[in-house]
Amino acid sequence: MKKAHDLIATVFGLGYVPFAPGTVGSLAGLVPCLALHRNTAMHAIAFVILFAAGVISAGKVEAKSGCKDPSFVVIDEFACIFAVFLFVPLKPFIILTGFILYRLFDIVKIPPMRSVEKLGGGWGIMLDDLISAIYANLTLQALLFLKIM
Repeated sequence: MKKAHDLIATVFGLGYVPFAPGTVGSLAGLVPCLALHRNTAMHAIAFVILFAAGVISAGKVEAKSGCKDPSFVVIDEFACIFAVFLFVPLKPFIILTGFILYRLFDIVKIPPMRSVEKLGGGWGIMLDDLISAIYANLTLQALLFLKIM
């Protein structure tokens, strides 16, 4: 079972890439996210399953590693990219903007993300990325509403 948690938390080893593992995890998550986008129910179900698996696996791998939110755990970026594009139309510029916003919010850590990280374990790892995704989604929704995009 330990091996399964490692595979899930690192998204089959993607977390071990030597450069920008979070960005690589987000890009990898974008593939199934976009593939499921036309079916909102499947998109949402996939997100919930990935998020739940992330909470469990990321928590176990964090405890085993002894590091708080280790950089090789990328299930958070992989799963939460789904929330960025929920209820957002897909066009190339929107996808690019959403991806950049998501990564920016995840790196900058706008409140309350730092306090959520303090929860520790899988919840802390996953929830700060979910907040980043919600911020990115709301920004996209606002840009679309204002007809800026």
